[in-house]
Amino acid sequence: MAPNDHIHLVIITGMSGAGKTVAMQSFEDLGYFCVDNLPPALIPKFIELVDNSGGGMDKIALVMDLRGREFFDQLLDATALADAHKHVSTHVLFLDAADEKLVQRYKETRRSHPLASGGLPLEGIKQEREMLEELKGKARTQIDTTDLAPRELREEIIAEFSAPKEEIFTVNVLSFGFKHGMPIDADLVFDVRFLPNPHYIDAMRPKTGLDEEVSTYVMKWPETKEFYSKLTDMLEFMLPQYRREGKSQLIIAIGCTGGKHRSVTLTEKLAAHFQQEYNVQTTHRDLPAEMRKNGERT
Repeated sequence: MAPNDHIHLVIITGMSGAGKTVAMQSFEDLGYFCVDNLPPALIPKFIELVDNSGGGMDKIALVMDLRGREFFDQLLDATALADAHKHVSTHVLFLDAADEKLVQRYKETRRSHPLASGGLPLEGIKQEREMLEELKGKARTQIDTTDLAPRELREEIIAEFSAPKEEIFTVNVLSFGFKHGMPIDADLVFDVRFLPNPHYIDAMRPKTGLDEEVSTYVMKWPETKEFYSKLTDMLEFMLPQYRREGKSQLIIAIGCTGGKHRSVTLTEKLAAHFQQEYNVQTTHRDLPAEMRKNGERT
């Protein structure tokens, strides 16, 4: 297999309690392959494996902290070796916070600092800061999280590491049938069983909401038109709020009795309405595979 053309490697490090877990979750949302606490000595081998994987992992984020302190002295050397690789560009992200804030966070979580002897967080924090001083000076990006909420840290990382015009907020519109069970991963659920049901028309029963005849039938009723108008109006208000809050995806589930006619029609209409503004995907959970046709929108 041919090696990757280029690998973007981000090493996430910094003070314990400064937000590395939130940072890793943010990079996962940006499409990075993330590994937590990989021993630094394994970085060159890991890069070699990725480079020869034939593509697919061109963005990688590795979290390094003092849980692996016996390997930590090797981090600078391993980073230099990775950066010297012709297919790799390395970016060290260092997360920091004021000592007082780090102590407060340890007290709130009731966790002990990995370097603290006798359970005194401040001792461990001071020792850790000395150990990381050189690495901090070599970091390309430093973020002080003292006054940042997790959402604000996420926003800073996205602003720094997102590709131009990269859209990470995805709207998933899902049709389903209540008789097959509620979708457990939905954020918003709308029940459209009150709408006229094409199932009771013999010619439409074997068809689905992907067929124009069924779609036209469902959408022609005054109650459908009013519901659809109110639903789109509400979502036009809500979706920007979810995106602004930092949510990476929103799952909107629309259910009818069997998940074949009314819910499918409304799912398709809703996805078409928002696809110009958002990254919209549709899934028709309870349609047999042979009936889905082109129902998956990406």
